[in-house]
Amino acid sequence: MPPSRLHRQYEQRKVKLSAKLESELQIEKETRDSDTLPADIKDFLDNSPFQLEDIPGQEEVALTRKFGDESIRITFSIDDLNNVDQEAEEFDSDPALSDEEAADAAETNVQSGGANTKGAINQGRTKGGNFAVAPEDSIAPSDRAEGSYEEPSSGQEGNQEPSFPSRLHINIEKAGKGVLQLEAMAQDGEIMIENVYYYKKPELADAKTAELDWSRRNLYTGPPFGNLDEDLQILWDRYIEERGIDTALALWIPEYIDWKEQKEYLSWLSNVKSFVEA
Repeated sequence: MPPSRLHRQYEQRKVKLSAKLESELQIEKETRDSDTLPADIKDFLDNSPFQLEDIPGQEEVALTRKFGDESIRITFSIDDLNNVDQEAEEFDSDPALSDEEAADAAETNVQSGGANTKGAINQGRTKGGNFAVAPEDSIAPSDRAEGSYEEPSSGQEGNQEPSFPSRLHINIEKAGKGVLQLEAMAQDGEIMIENVYYYKKPELADAKTAELDWSRRNLYTGPPFGNLDEDLQILWDRYIEERGIDTALALWIPEYIDWKEQKEYLSWLSNVKSFVEA
């Protein structure tokens, strides 16, 4: 094939790719404004003691604050949203999983009288692995007053969708006293603690070198959270709630992840398009 013809084909493919990227970019911009913080996200930041650390182009986001003599840092990643999308695709492509999920859903309906919504007392499993959680289930059992549950207003139940799970890494440091590191999950307005670690040396909490990572591997940092006494688990929940790691934060984080992921995707489309056209 003559070099001139190859060059024309190359240019045609380049133009088509560029046009497709531009089309995708415009569609995404029309779908949602990623340049302006949504009101709910902005209101939380304006009224929260946490300071936001968000570097454009990076997946990890941090929230920091002072609480007495403690320095608190919470980190989470927009990669959690991508992981949920990938898991959903794998679920849809596996008929065996779909059949198993349908059987589980049928069993849940029998046990809960057919309830599988946010208004149900039993938690119902939904597609993608999320759970529809009743409002009263977001309150610690010891704090729930008998008969205090109120049914959702008409139309409210169908408008709310379960959020995706967001992993949190929470560091609570006291100068000269070490650091507590909590691994937790934020979903549907709840912060669910999974592990509580203690490090005498704060630099071991987020080991950034192979040497530090090796140093902490043989340390006893605490038992699995689920093995703790139930009353102790409840007290840990209250401990972090006092520090602003609460329902409001659990609702805000997935919203921010969703907004930032969209913003980063638009930036990626724009950068890739510019590279192709150069």
